Amino acid sequence: MTNTEMKIKCILGVVLLVFGLMNVSAQQKKALSNTEALYDFEENGKGWNTDHSDNFSPTDEKSASGSYSMKFSNYSEYKKSAYYSINTGHTIMKVRTAVKDSQKYLVAASYDGIVMGVSYGGNILWKNNLSGYMIHDIWCDDIDADGKDEVLVANADGTAYCLDGVTGETKWEYKRNDTPMYSVCTVTSNGSTYIVCGGMDLSISYLSNTGAMLKNIHSSTYSEEKPWGGVDAKYKFLHYANFLRPIKKQDGNEVLAVHGSNNHMQGKGSIYLFNAFEDTPYKIIKLSANTVLGDLKVSDLDKDGSEEIVMGTSAHYKSAEIVRVDIDATADDLVRYTHTGMGFGYFVTQTEMIQEDNVGKYVSISGNHMFLLDTALDGSGKEELECFYAFNDLWKDGDKLILASVQSGGSCIHVLNTEISGWKTAYENISPEGKIQDIIDNTASARTNLASYSRPDYEREPVPVYMMTESIESGVAKQVADNIKANYNSPIFLGGDHTNKAEDWDRSGMENEKYKNKIDGRRQYTYTQEQCLGLITPWYDGEEGVAYWGGHGNDPYMFQLETTKKVIDHAAGKKTVLIYPELEDESEDFAWVIEDLFYPLAEYSKSKNTNIFVRTKHNFWQGNIYMPMWEKALDGDYAEIFVPSMEETTDKAMDISIAGRSGVWASGAVDSWGTRSVPDNPSFDRSRQHSHQRFPNHFLRHMMYHMASGAQYINNFPVYPEYMSFLWELVAKGALYVPKRNEILSYSPVHVSMQNPDTHYIEEGSSLKWSIFYDKEFEENNPFVFSRQNSTWMAAKVNPWDFSNYAGNVKDRRQNYLPNYPNGLVLITPPQEGVFSNQTATRGKLKDNLHPIYENMMTEYITDGRHYYSSDGTQTYAADTYYTTVKAEIESKSSLLPITVEGDVAWVVAQTSPTHLRLTIIDGGYLNPNDRIAKVTFNTINPTKVTDILDGKSFDANATTIEVDIPCGTFRFIDVELPSAL
Repeated sequence: MTNTEMKIKCILGVVLLVFGLMNVSAQQKKALSNTEALYDFEENGKGWNTDHSDNFSPTDEKSASGSYSMKFSNYSEYKKSAYYSINTGHTIMKVRTAVKDSQKYLVAASYDGIVMGVSYGGNILWKNNLSGYMIHDIWCDDIDADGKDEVLVANADGTAYCLDGVTGETKWEYKRNDTPMYSVCTVTSNGSTYIVCGGMDLSISYLSNTGAMLKNIHSSTYSEEKPWGGVDAKYKFLHYANFLRPIKKQDGNEVLAVHGSNNHMQGKGSIYLFNAFEDTPYKIIKLSANTVLGDLKVSDLDKDGSEEIVMGTSAHYKSAEIVRVDIDATADDLVRYTHTGMGFGYFVTQTEMIQEDNVGKYVSISGNHMFLLDTALDGSGKEELECFYAFNDLWKDGDKLILASVQSGGSCIHVLNTEISGWKTAYENISPEGKIQDIIDNTASARTNLASYSRPDYEREPVPVYMMTESIESGVAKQVADNIKANYNSPIFLGGDHTNKAEDWDRSGMENEKYKNKIDGRRQYTYTQEQCLGLITPWYDGEEGVAYWGGHGNDPYMFQLETTKKVIDHAAGKKTVLIYPELEDESEDFAWVIEDLFYPLAEYSKSKNTNIFVRTKHNFWQGNIYMPMWEKALDGDYAEIFVPSMEETTDKAMDISIAGRSGVWASGAVDSWGTRSVPDNPSFDRSRQHSHQRFPNHFLRHMMYHMASGAQYINNFPVYPEYMSFLWELVAKGALYVPKRNEILSYSPVHVSMQNPDTHYIEEGSSLKWSIFYDKEFEENNPFVFSRQNSTWMAAKVNPWDFSNYAGNVKDRRQNYLPNYPNGLVLITPPQEGVFSNQTATRGKLKDNLHPIYENMMTEYITDGRHYYSSDGTQTYAADTYYTTVKAEIESKSSLLPITVEGDVAWVVAQTSPTHLRLTIIDGGYLNPNDRIAKVTFNTINPTKVTDILDGKSFDANATTIEVDIPCGTFRFIDVELPSAL
């Protein structure tokens, strides 16, 4: 018997053994026997092209030999189900449907840029990894009239790809430049089908069915979009193609709808309607909505053969909006409907049309809410459903609603059949299998193991960790918090509250006109000083301290300085944390505020157990802090007062900000640093704000990494506190080791020091609203050390010479909260030597604040964000050439560290005693969790034991390199025991 025959026999045996109790007809068995030889199950289903592929899917359960067996499923049973899910093993962000040989199948795109064909029966028909970058859009159509759809992909690497819908292979690709390709579709007119794609270079391109460019139309030739708020006039009449979609007309032809927008956070934009292949639109419809628009679908409302456009907002409000556009009408005929009463969240509203009792209904999904609405969009016939989870995408295929994976890192495609009774209840009760269930199980297992863990005697007492804004009023969260308060010294839960009240005080004597007249429009300026004190001071009752907003970037003076001083006096030594969000102004006006408000407040706060929590944005801790206005803070004159933190929503440089905050802390400029998790942390693209992760595993791992890196001040937005209370327990019991800066052993011996930052570098990192600043000539002729951070570059490829690439091993501008830094975290610090350094700074020398091993091994490179400089200031080096020198030094000197770690993980090493190191390794897939393998190398140590402190798993202490498995969505805390003191 040949190997192939043996394999076939094993397959058939397993199929019949596992599924013998199923009612398989003789005809089905005959079909199986006729087709089984075509399937190589060890290839995991690759290349399945037969009519029976829907009946089979590979599984690692009950395999007869090798790794896989064949699982038979009767797809006719699925067709009778109101709901089922398909576990793809990947975090699915987008779903579509395609046709081959008159049969429909699913097309899905994963977080990591994989496109796959999936049968409705659950079989993965094919996969294409493409370039590994984010997929912004997919469109499926038969562009060569062979009866089989091609799959068109708009990729963040700047490429439009065309895939064979049968095999998944790439047929061709088109690229103009590196700006993300953002939208793609086809449009057919008079028998000709064109591919149209548009990117962040502010143009659209017409392509042939072989990928040849036929025409490029820049938005400057027809746009009517106007910026506001003092934006330079040269950016007038520009937009990017937020959406490209064909709209069917009664005559069977299609017109091209371009949704043009210039601002992904606030712009509503316009619909530009083109006859196919024409240079200018024949009609422009100005849109109105409550906020930015993040979805565009089409449907034929009245069955007249002409389609209408249905758009949805991408909102961070307690409501969401649908906007319907009849392309034959005027802007005055827009129909708008607002969902209300949804609770706080970050939603993209996506709407499809279905038939219910032979009557057209809109089905609208927004976050974890589903609404069924009459097509009049007047609120009549409204039915509301609520699921625990939110989903990454919605698509419709006939009567089926296709949902992409759960936003919290799920791996399933969900299919709802609206023809079958019970689909609504099924939606409300979706409990995903796959990665979500794995995370739930893995977390439960870790929590069980934690219950029996005790901190060893050789470890010091945990440092205080301040949980500033947690919700501990009820349920499991209250029980955990109460137990911690009664039995542990850390974490410490602070009191406080959020208020919309501000002080109405006399600012007439302020010398700065800008800040004298600046107010925060979200607040009511109605309180006297006495009323403010009456509001704030009771928060201290029964608490160990209080955290509250002392001001905001919109108005740092919402409470006058004297009022804040009186609050501090009332605290009488209890912890006070004054939160100041969004301090991003780098103007001379704000320099005045620092001298008038912040430095006097910092001086008054000394020795009063008070901190100023500087919750800034963008490149502050690797940029603005190095401007002259912040010199006293950077020098360490107020090290005990200022606490660096960030709110990183809409940013794209999270991997750099951890290096920036850690560098300021490690330098001695501050004694502590802080961090924050909020629901819109994933919102790097506000026009696609799928940021309603109800299961905050990404929060948990983000906080673990920052706390394992030394963060002590935690300013979280409460989401699912029962789950997040696990984090508190880990800190309380000492399993999550929060190190002092002189205990950390995973800093690279190479650090990058920042001198007075380059103006363009600062401005680009702050330009996160307008998506119209692309300048091809400037980009090609001005390489930067830190680049591609404005809103042109959403999920874009990182330059090879960029710090993120060569230091952090980060490849794109996305949510890189858990970077790998395989050669150790490369700190961004104040200059230590040469003309840019301050040799008399209070903070002292970097090497004196670090672990003693760094005493004689540190190498410094100096930058302003654009260039590198010699320490004497006489030489300047270009970022795109000199980076090779910096990179080589980082890689070479990594061998001086006790431990280095590679893989899709975040990691920290800290010394917990003279003969023990704690290695923390965390699943690095922020929104894309998975089982990980970390490659751990022992460089300068020879451990005697290597053991996970929670589950007791041992690793080979005699090997130079070991592989450590990290379960999906979780972590390992590994004790590395040494034969003698380090």
